[in-house]
Amino acid sequence: MTSAPRSSPLALTVLSLLAYRPLHPYGIQRLIKQWGKDQVVNVSQRASLYRTIERLHSAGLIAVRETGRDQLYPERTVYELTAAGRETAHSWMLEMLGTPRQEYPEFPAALSYLMLLEPEEIAEALGRRADALERSLASAEAARQAQQQSGLPRIVSLEDEYLHTMAAAELRWVRSVLTDLREGRLAWSPEELLARAADMEAAEGTG
Repeated sequence: MTSAPRSSPLALTVLSLLAYRPLHPYGIQRLIKQWGKDQVVNVSQRASLYRTIERLHSAGLIAVRETGRDQLYPERTVYELTAAGRETAHSWMLEMLGTPRQEYPEFPAALSYLMLLEPEEIAEALGRRADALERSLASAEAARQAQQQSGLPRIVSLEDEYLHTMAAAELRWVRSVLTDLREGRLAWSPEELLARAADMEAAEGTG
């Protein structure tokens, strides 16, 4: 047994699904998609799922329940959650819920260097993002209504509610930036930026 692997959304998902019942890797991937959890964990690459399972198994957080083979499928290893895995999943969940973590998504990184683009390019790109967010919100609203009609309790889809709220807030912000761009309230010049950068470097050099 090795030390426990670092927490990750995919590792937590594997442990949580095995708390539901023993599963083989394909069954885990299928449940992730059936339950809509592929909105919060990336399982587009099956290799990443298998690597995560291997790490959890090496750490003793999951164990082999059985290995079977039939005429329709290749050999499949069924895994089950261990006591250590259950305890680790509980600890990870409390940590993820209670402690904001510094993450580095692409969008803020691109925003930090917008001055390299022309205003028209920025407006076009942000316009496409706004359109995509609108489509995503419409799809999320349809899913929310379907969930309500199904009679399932709210607790099973809180992640969808959170993602919808965050997307709606982002859309409002993107629209406000687009408005400021088009109405001239968000403006800059390369000369001004270079001068400010030179002043900051000079101040640091004399500090």
